[in-house]
Amino acid sequence: MRSFDWEQLPYFLAVARTGSLRAAANTINASYGTVNRNIQALEASYGVRLFHRSKRGFTLTEFGEALLPVVEAAEQTVLAARKKVEGLDKSETGTIRFSLSPTLAYDFIAPIIGRFHDRYPNIDLEFHLTSEVESITNDETDVSLRAAEDVADDVVARKLFRLTLGVYASETYLRDVFPNAGQQGKGLSWIGTADENWRVPSPFQMAKVRHKVSDGYMRVRLLSQHCGMSHMPTLFENAFPDLRRVPETELSKGPWLWILLHSDLQKTVRVRRFVDFLTEELLSLKHAL
Repeated sequence: MRSFDWEQLPYFLAVARTGSLRAAANTINASYGTVNRNIQALEASYGVRLFHRSKRGFTLTEFGEALLPVVEAAEQTVLAARKKVEGLDKSETGTIRFSLSPTLAYDFIAPIIGRFHDRYPNIDLEFHLTSEVESITNDETDVSLRAAEDVADDVVARKLFRLTLGVYASETYLRDVFPNAGQQGKGLSWIGTADENWRVPSPFQMAKVRHKVSDGYMRVRLLSQHCGMSHMPTLFENAFPDLRRVPETELSKGPWLWILLHSDLQKTVRVRRFVDFLTEELLSLKHAL
């Protein structure tokens, strides 16, 4: 492969993955014209068409299909090389990309970050607040805090503790709505998740699912607006004193809490300092509960 091809291959990958020039441009923070020019230059270099063009977008030709796995393998090699070099970093300075769900971010992780900020003034954090699972092996993040039953990724995983779930509602909802409920909770409202399997056994099988939202923090805000009841981690009791455990409900086992990082970064001092600090703080939170 000629050396100038390396500059054009990211544009090829972006178009192959998104199916359009404009979407590819947004993905890699480039202009539409820049993506188009690089695709044309790459096709001219190889002397073949890599994409079929149509009103519905770009699809790979047989030549593009043959090239794609080779370029993806090259991408993984480059990412692995970067991680190897970053793993040699021995200083308590630099930036760490940290991915976590908004559910825990604002009221639980933010105070921990405040203490970390004071102890390590030369280590900066770039936060990715998302309910999606970001890939560590694909270099989307450096450290991830994840609630899951298990982890199948090829990463270093620290298993902290299992979350405990309870059924919660606002004090106002319990006072004003519950007394008027029928048998098995008829007339009551659930705030569920996007997952249809979210519900665990409860005395309120006749309650209606009024709202569904994947983000746990949004469920808390809906609870505080007296919109119904929902399953939430018990650690929310201390952060949101207006929430109350619903009478006649049992606690249930939730997912495990994990800290994940790339295996090559476990030797990087700034990453090790952050992961150790975060682990200690979260385990202290568990003991307090």
